[in-house]
Amino acid sequence: MNNRNGLKKLPIGIENFEDIRTHGFYYVDKTALIRDLLHSWGEVNLFARPRRFGKSLNMSMLKSFF
Repeated sequence: MNNRNGLKKLPIGIENFEDIRTHGFYYVDKTALIRDLLHSWGEVNLFARPRRFGKSLNMSMLKSFF
């Protein structure tokens, strides 16, 4: 999925972590979130983020990891 310049494309509108990783899109590694959740977990974890701020992508990343 690289463009003519050899640069990776931005995954605008893609919420599936596996698609982003397997199709070579640009991605900022947020896997430290998994470590933080494992060290300070609770019965319920709240992911408070503004709209269009990656909540669905984070949930997809967690689903792929576990």
